[in-house]
Amino acid sequence: MNNTFVVGMGEALWDMLPEGKKIGGAPANFAYHISQFGLDSRVVSAVGDDELGAEIMDNFREKKLNCMIETVPYPTGTVLVQLDRNGVPCYDIREGVAWDNIPYTPALEGLARQTRAVCFGSLAQRSVVSRETINRFLDAMPDGEGQYKIFDINLRQGFYTKEILCNSMCKCNILKINDEELVTISRMFGYPGIDLQDKCWILLAKYNLKMLILTCGVNGSYVFTPGNVSFVETPKVEVADTVGAGDSFTASFVSAILKGKSVPEAHKLAVDVSGFVCTQNGAMPVLPDYLKERLG
Repeated sequence: MNNTFVVGMGEALWDMLPEGKKIGGAPANFAYHISQFGLDSRVVSAVGDDELGAEIMDNFREKKLNCMIETVPYPTGTVLVQLDRNGVPCYDIREGVAWDNIPYTPALEGLARQTRAVCFGSLAQRSVVSRETINRFLDAMPDGEGQYKIFDINLRQGFYTKEILCNSMCKCNILKINDEELVTISRMFGYPGIDLQDKCWILLAKYNLKMLILTCGVNGSYVFTPGNVSFVETPKVEVADTVGAGDSFTASFVSAILKGKSVPEAHKLAVDVSGFVCTQNGAMPVLPDYLKERLG
């Protein structure tokens, strides 16, 4: 099969946590977990020609994470992360950084033409350069059965507009959203005070999606497909931190779907993997074999 790559596209940055800095950004988290399931992943982003950028590249090499990362004349991205007493992160995201300026190159177009699934968010679309690159990449990807464009909304600090969200929902065929984001979007799009599930059915139909994934923290998660809904309870685990848990959920789900698993099987694996990631520090723990072996 020619379309072999699974791409995480957008921000590559350092999360400046109370205990020190950790590599961050949803695309890398997503691609890292995809690669743990034996699929060929790529991180697409940009870093600065600086020490932090060089460290990101070293870190990815160490993790054997393949990437297409351009060096651009802007500082490497950083985010000040503070955890509240429940371990839930709050973010202060620096602007005008390298990942706001991901260039669209012939090499990137070549990658797009061989991409089977891509995960992108709204944060990396806050600047026009990266937004146009993401849109051109999505347009260059092959269409058809077994091709997935996953929009993992990831609303942060007001770095989004109704227009960007609407365009991304039109371009994706899988939407991933959490319960808080769904409330925000419903207000923006003027959906009346109907329950969360009904809002999901509306979005699924309106944007002609293959799937809509709704995560509700401790209250479980849902996967809506036309005519069906899968619900899985969130396991009770000893939480170290929740950083990257959502990205590991998306990556596990997509890996399972790409390997031919049913939606309920993919959903259950995603819940179990993200539960495990919550018990570990940082976004990129090594997954235990018993989880990886579920995809055979």
